[in-house]
Amino acid sequence: MVVAFDQVAKALVVANLPYGTPVAVLGGALQFLYVRNPGAAFSFAVNMTWVFSIVSAAVVVAIIVYARRIRSMWWAIVLGMLLGGALGNLVDRLFREPGFGRGHVVDFISTPWMMPAIYNIADSFICISMVIFVLLVILGVNLDGSRTVSAKRAEADTTEPLDGGAAFSSADADVDESTRASGQDHRDRRDTLGHDAT
Repeated sequence: MVVAFDQVAKALVVANLPYGTPVAVLGGALQFLYVRNPGAAFSFAVNMTWVFSIVSAAVVVAIIVYARRIRSMWWAIVLGMLLGGALGNLVDRLFREPGFGRGHVVDFISTPWMMPAIYNIADSFICISMVIFVLLVILGVNLDGSRTVSAKRAEADTTEPLDGGAAFSSADADVDESTRASGQDHRDRRDTLGHDAT
């Protein structure tokens, strides 16, 4: 869905928008500005097209390999958006001018109030997926849908009593052990005196 949305939008831009001419959509907040970007997302590193083609292909392969481990809906959404964004721009780099692996990515979304760069639908999905990725890591959500228990919570769980009473500490154990030993010694002495008396 992401790839289809991205490629259809780019096809409409190429067919209908004048190159390099801003078109106001929401005044100065949102503009369409058709440009071709040989670099990475948001027009960074414009002289490294081949490198980004290889990196994008590696990301796509890695996501497909890890997809079999996913049991969480949120991780599926994150990796789906990332995969769609990477594929959307990779299609441009592989099949657009000036040639295979060196194609320029079509960018057309301009939000000057937010950032000076020009981007596209694929870039947007990549950024959104990264935000959700960070949130899932912070919340401790694993690929299989389980939650990672923090060390503090795990320590609290181990000291929590099972019968609802106070936690039995190591100090209590030491006192109880010494009490038992003292009582045993007293009984031993009593038994010995009784034996001698007999």
